[in-house]
Amino acid sequence: MTFMLRSLGFLLLLFASAQAIFPFNFFPGFGSNGGFPGYRPLAGQEQQKRSEFMEAESLGEWETVSINSGVSAMHMQLMPNNKVIMFDATSLGKSDLRLPPGVTCRKIKKTGVLDCYAHSAEFDIDTAEVRPLKVITDPWCSSGGLAPDGNLVGTGGWADGGRTLRYMEGCDTCDWRESNIQLSDARWYSTQVLLPDGRFIVIGGRRAFSYEFIAPEGIPSPGAIDLPFLVETTDVHENNLYPFVHLAPDGNLFILANYKAILFDVKNNKVVRNYPDLPGGARNYPGSGSSAILPIKLQDPNPDPEVLVCGGGQPLAFGLAERGGVFLPALDSCGRIRIMQPDAGWEIEKMPSPRIMGDMLNLPNGEILIINGAKKGASGWQFADDPNLTPVIYDPYKPAGERFKELTPGQIPRMYHSSSAVLPDGKILVAGSNTNPGYRFTDVKFPTELRVEKFSPPYLDPELDRYRPAIDAFLAPKISGYGQPIVITFHLNQNVVQEDIIVTLYQPPFTTHGYSMNQRLLDLAVTSLLPGIGSWLVVAKAPAKAALAPPGYYLLFVNYRGVPSVGSWIHLL
Repeated sequence: MTFMLRSLGFLLLLFASAQAIFPFNFFPGFGSNGGFPGYRPLAGQEQQKRSEFMEAESLGEWETVSINSGVSAMHMQLMPNNKVIMFDATSLGKSDLRLPPGVTCRKIKKTGVLDCYAHSAEFDIDTAEVRPLKVITDPWCSSGGLAPDGNLVGTGGWADGGRTLRYMEGCDTCDWRESNIQLSDARWYSTQVLLPDGRFIVIGGRRAFSYEFIAPEGIPSPGAIDLPFLVETTDVHENNLYPFVHLAPDGNLFILANYKAILFDVKNNKVVRNYPDLPGGARNYPGSGSSAILPIKLQDPNPDPEVLVCGGGQPLAFGLAERGGVFLPALDSCGRIRIMQPDAGWEIEKMPSPRIMGDMLNLPNGEILIINGAKKGASGWQFADDPNLTPVIYDPYKPAGERFKELTPGQIPRMYHSSSAVLPDGKILVAGSNTNPGYRFTDVKFPTELRVEKFSPPYLDPELDRYRPAIDAFLAPKISGYGQPIVITFHLNQNVVQEDIIVTLYQPPFTTHGYSMNQRLLDLAVTSLLPGIGSWLVVAKAPAKAALAPPGYYLLFVNYRGVPSVGSWIHLL
């Protein structure tokens, strides 16, 4: 059986390659639409069927997987080796995790005192084991992302870390290393984005109204470039830090800061267009709403992506919380916009509850999860109240007014400096929360949180296990070129038709302060589905160009009517 499937996969690859070369129907019986006899492109009603997810009775489940991560997870990144890198700041005093024996303690520059505590940790998502890591300069409120080679690149931070470039490789003994090359501007609360050419761009930061490109390691930055839009969007409490940035299919950047948005051409340093203002209030730090680009459907040769922005704070919330302990209600509104449409405008929706400092995550099946945060106040030390313990699913395929669904509430407040990540098994890792200027476990309303949880969304309901695909293998290498076929075999004991199967690629983000940088989910075009005995072979087409999916590591999921498989890593080059 395995031999037969591998042979079919090889033939499919040959067919796909031949069709790319020959414009005519080269193989007898092989349709000009790119499929085997009986294959049909998805028509209107069939396309709608893709959005008819299995409805689980479960509203999700929580489990505590570690009682002590040692380091509060202000920042979080899933690595291709299935480890999660967490870190906070070197300026918050002692963590609850010491550096291992033999590792030189960090010397605090101002005092000369030795700091022998870790401020970063590697968390094993399978065993919950924690390995201490050493950072030297302060990464407090920094930015980051996975480079095309799968290594974590971090930028900026506070004080001595403001211009620092950090690198973390994914191996069992690797540790942080810092570059001798410095950024041109100090980047504190900036956003880092991976571009189609594989470079990172870093945008904004506190009193940094500019952007700059990160050169290859060891090469100086070409310098900072002014971005007047960041001056225009700042106010008395800033409210435009950690701007929401999403890569558009044309290679330009959608940037939202405070309540204004532009499409920006980074190659020519010019604003391509201005979008209408998003009403409601402040959406970026310290207003701290959340944002994601909705699943990008690659069945369409000209994808029409939408950006979702939810929650945030009232413009004066930060000042009132800081001066008088007054916590204004957070925003309960969302804006949704088709960023490539000439007449793009915001569609406004209302969430079930107000939320600030929440994380917004693309789930493998195309739904959106909103988790963590508070209902009142702003980001900052003890500047928020009333934890929002109830996660929410947003189904972008349903009609307006039917898209939100509240899930099982958690028990642990996850407020300022909390973070989360989608894992390969579809669970959500949730950690962090420290509203205090230091590690405080007693005598405060919201103690520093070191417990780590996993949240299982409704698609992991055991009642749906029989509908869950299980990936056997890639019949093509786990390295894919743009526009090439990706051949996968999977087990599923169901009578499947092609319209029931969705193959998605997920780019794992760098998450901090309610924003998941570089996150995107691609809904691939499925060109063929072949049955076996208890097995299926599916051929999907990799994204056509790097503007749709920058080079790097992605998690690939096979979904059967909204129920995802365990993800498998694939390297897109």
